[in-house]
Amino acid sequence: MSADDVIQAHMKALKEGTGKARALGQTLLNVPYGEGDGEKLDVYIPSTNSLEMPLVIYIHGGYWQFLSKEESGFMAVPLVSKGVVVVAVDYDIAPKGNMDLIVSQVRKSVVSVVQQYSHISGLYICGHSAGAHLAAMVLSTDWSQYSITPQIKGAFLVSGIYDLLPIMSTYVNEPLKMTEEVAVRNSPTTLVQQLKSSSSDCHIVVAVAQHDSPEFRKQSEEYYKMLKTSALNVTLEDVPDTDHFNVIERLVDEEYHLTKVHLLLKMMGKC
Repeated sequence: MSADDVIQAHMKALKEGTGKARALGQTLLNVPYGEGDGEKLDVYIPSTNSLEMPLVIYIHGGYWQFLSKEESGFMAVPLVSKGVVVVAVDYDIAPKGNMDLIVSQVRKSVVSVVQQYSHISGLYICGHSAGAHLAAMVLSTDWSQYSITPQIKGAFLVSGIYDLLPIMSTYVNEPLKMTEEVAVRNSPTTLVQQLKSSSSDCHIVVAVAQHDSPEFRKQSEEYYKMLKTSALNVTLEDVPDTDHFNVIERLVDEEYHLTKVHLLLKMMGKC
């Protein structure tokens, strides 16, 4: 398949998974978390009378320039049936959004969710590719600048990008227009000490696909080592028989490795 065909197939798979999730039960769509047009989220709610439900925030990938919450509900398929609330977050993709804005929006979405769902039993965060980068940036937030400090119990970072400098000279940066200064301040690898102070109690899983590109594998392994060296609670999960795209697509499949040993569910004590 050509690169364009791979991306189109990926978008189709995620969209179909999101359709399945929306058919499962109650949803709240297009909930604003800010005043901007792109500052909206979707909520997938389990059928349960319990108020003490864990909640997962999912942040989509797409190199910060495609995909949206409309393809991000698929995560709810294996989770809602286990009594987990799933929130899919939108942000202003490039070129409308730049890296500083996107990171700020995602952080703001987490604050909004915590304020709206203060009764949850635990907050977890998950992201794929560029979304894993954004999830890592959430973990590295200086929450003293915000009205609330979210207590994030677990993070699931799948095939992420943690150092933005290598992509500055690639086509990915054309719509983002990052300078070196912007890339450095938005690279999780430069913010490990901040993460250590803000998310020391969080269990972090760095997952990478067996057939991810060498750069993705290298970045995941290096970021894991940095977190481990900082004495953080971190696990590296090398997912067999997967590539950069189906490593996340297949979470709708009950027989899939990550679904069977679903690390988010394990964190929550749900399996």
